Amino acid sequence: MQILLAADAGIGDEAIAASVQTSGSTIYRTKKRFVEVSLDAALSEEPRPGAARKLSGKEEVQLVALACSDAPEGCARWTLKLLANALVELIEHRTISRETVRRRLDDNDLKPWQKKMWCIAKIDGDYIARMEDLLDLYAEPHDPKRPVVCFDESPIQLIGEVRVPITPKPGKRYRYDSEYKRNGTANLFVMVDANRSWRKLKVTDRRANQDFAVCMRDLADVDYPDADKIRIVMDNLSTHTASAIYQTFPAIEARRILRRLEFHYTPRHASWLNMVEIEIGVIRRQCLDRRIDSRDRLETEVRAWERRRTESGARIRWMFSTDQARVKMAKSYPTPSLNES
Repeated sequence: MQILLAADAGIGDEAIAASVQTSGSTIYRTKKRFVEVSLDAALSEEPRPGAARKLSGKEEVQLVALACSDAPEGCARWTLKLLANALVELIEHRTISRETVRRRLDDNDLKPWQKKMWCIAKIDGDYIARMEDLLDLYAEPHDPKRPVVCFDESPIQLIGEVRVPITPKPGKRYRYDSEYKRNGTANLFVMVDANRSWRKLKVTDRRANQDFAVCMRDLADVDYPDADKIRIVMDNLSTHTASAIYQTFPAIEARRILRRLEFHYTPRHASWLNMVEIEIGVIRRQCLDRRIDSRDRLETEVRAWERRRTESGARIRWMFSTDQARVKMAKSYPTPSLNES
């Protein structure tokens, strides 16, 4: 419409093109359709045929099959260039551009150079039972006598600098050398209360039965001395058992500790149901995303982070419930078999 109004006012094509930011050919076609056909035709853009597809339907099927096959020996994955070269050997075309391959793959929602890692969880009666047990546990109101504590561990690599980093200045970013030195590893036990702003981090050399047992004893005697029962959520690691406590302490002491504890396990391959995984993600982003060269420094840093985060009142607010799980995962729930006599 702006083109036609400007032309009617006697404005030249160059001025119109600059004003409406279009090309001279568009102005010519618009005026021609107005004169030869009608106003409606001038105001509507005619479909453009475009170039014919270079690959036929059969050839496109061959491309898709090729992209879904294993990459050639010596190649980690298919690339556009590899696919184009391989396709030329199967069809009659002398050359195939990478853009042609990309467009046809895009039409079929294929990106063979991308990979995703996943872990299949077998959703059976045991999975559902453990999941709903945890979700119901999270939904309970806070009871100081029966706290819910989520527990897990995370390996930490101690990395030192070979050269002293250069501190930032106006106009220059913090700079550090790409070379580094390995100073061994450490283990970080992480515990977080599901209903209040409390967490505890403990650095150890390893994550053996004895280290786990000491954490459980400290939870019972130091962190929650007045609780009747401490309900602990954790995964299925081999050290996360009552036997680890018996292997570490005399039987009388082990029994005393275990009377104060109640273990709740996540389903296998379902660590997302453990709140502490969220806390570990936070500390990795806020505190551990850098080079830490020694266990002493690691302990100092995590203690400072733990104190600051607790004082801020931060806590995990769990939003997923049993009712939501039954709706979202309805197709995965096992079908019960009822034998009525």
